[in-house]
Amino acid sequence: MKKSTYFLILAMLLVLFSGCAEKIEVIFPANAYEYGFFSGLWHGFIAPFSLIGIFFDMDVVVFATKNTGLSYGLGSIL
Repeated sequence: MKKSTYFLILAMLLVLFSGCAEKIEVIFPANAYEYGFFSGLWHGFIAPFSLIGIFFDMDVVVFATKNTGLSYGLGSIL
């Protein structure tokens, strides 16, 4: 088989198994803070340290669940 066939099979399996991820519903109080661009920028900066913290304490999260969406994601990627 060609390499492109292997890549296609791997991509299809990745999409298939990513659909099995668990989604947790979080209920926020009415006055909860909504995280924006600069919070995303900060969370992107501390993400490697948060990843290390996950190994020691399962209560560490890598991203804010109540965020503004695109602007938070853009800040996190930068």
